[in-house]
Formats: sequence, structure tokens, C-alpha cells
Amino acid sequence: MMTEQSVGAASHASLHWRDIDWRSVNRNVSRLHVRIVKAVEAGRWGKVKALQRLLTRSRDGKLLAVRRVTENQGMKTSGVDGIKWKTPEKKMAAVGVLRSRGYRPLPLKRRYIPKSNGKLRPLGIPTMKDRASHSFYR
Repeated sequence: MMTEQSVGAASHASLHWRDIDWRSVNRNVSRLHVRIVKAVEAGRWGKVKALQRLLTRSRDGKLLAVRRVTENQGMKTSGVDGIKWKTPEKKMAAVGVLRSRGYRPLPLKRRYIPKSNGKLRPLGIPTMKDRASHSFYR
């Protein structure tokens, strides 16, 4: 939490993962979601596209996407690249890596899990970046 008052735009480069005000992040993303829903209901498709672009490029949207991926049940499983975002430093670096331009997902890691009837079911495991990008761009 920042102790001193600052004027103007905040410098996001100096923030650490543990210093993030998650209530504010959730509030900002929720506010954008509400605006998108209202624009859809009004049929303002240009506004919808602009708001979606604003959300996907916002720092708060990226922070929330990385948090969803790193604090869920699948956080201990890596994809084909073997990378996991466990430390706060890696999580903050991941926020900087998320970009919509030139995004190409990697192939899935394929594992087979047993079903109740004895057969195997295929399971595709995406990389951490692909998971965050998918939740981020939805």
C-alpha cells in the first residue's frame, strides 16, 4: 500500500504484487464489465468494441487475469513450456508479457486421465500465458 499521496498518473512499474489494492482492481474491472453490458443492451457495437479494447489493454485487466491463473486449482501445473508463475516477481513480469498484438498460443500439453469405465480421456493443458490470455480476452 502506498503511504504518500501523489498527484497525476501513478507509476505502475514500481508496484509489487503484494502492494496491489485488489479491491480497487476488482472494482475497476467490474465497472468496465458493467459498461460493456450496458453498451451491448443499447446496441452500441462501436462502444462495445472500444470498451473491450480498453479492458484488454488495461493494467487492472491484466493483473486480474494473472491472479485468476496463479491462484486457482491448476496453478501448480505447467504447460509444454514448463513455466509456472509462483513468485510475486514472476507474476508481475507476467503482467508485462500479456499483449494482444502478435499473440500465438503454444500447443497443449497432452495427458490422459482414467475414466470410471477404465478408458482414458485426453486432457489438454495450456501454458500459463495462454491461460491468462484466454481469461483476459474473454
